[in-house]
Amino acid sequence: MKKFFTLHYWILILLSILIFTVLSGIGMGVPVLNILFGFVVGWYSTRRAQALYRDRKKRLPKIFIYSLFCAGVTLAIMLAIWGRTIPMIFDPAADLANFGHPMILFDPRISFIGWLVLMIVISPFLQLMASIFSAFITLIAVKPESLKE
Repeated sequence: MKKFFTLHYWILILLSILIFTVLSGIGMGVPVLNILFGFVVGWYSTRRAQALYRDRKKRLPKIFIYSLFCAGVTLAIMLAIWGRTIPMIFDPAADLANFGHPMILFDPRISFIGWLVLMIVISPFLQLMASIFSAFITLIAVKPESLKE
């Protein structure tokens, strides 16, 4: 099991990009699965840091960096998916009422802006929070000695 937690970092980077791309595709551009996968990211990053570093002061920044990296990947994917629709906000001829986003705020333009903020900004932040929460729970529940299998 220790070999699973001590994979080379470039393998983890490629796996992260691939997994988050597939999850974004399964969610059809809505990163609900990416946010849920943030819990797995927090668990894995904590177990990896426990396997690689004995000092707790070295573990915590590594966990945070990996969580930030995964949220950054989700941000980049969301910008690639939804970023091209940002100019529609300033186009008076754009048919925002029939774009397909939920009409949360009753006005098509304001609802569209809210949808883009939710997809591009808030979703990666929620993934980061899910990763940090999961890492915190894993730090409490799993002792580093349990990795010596």
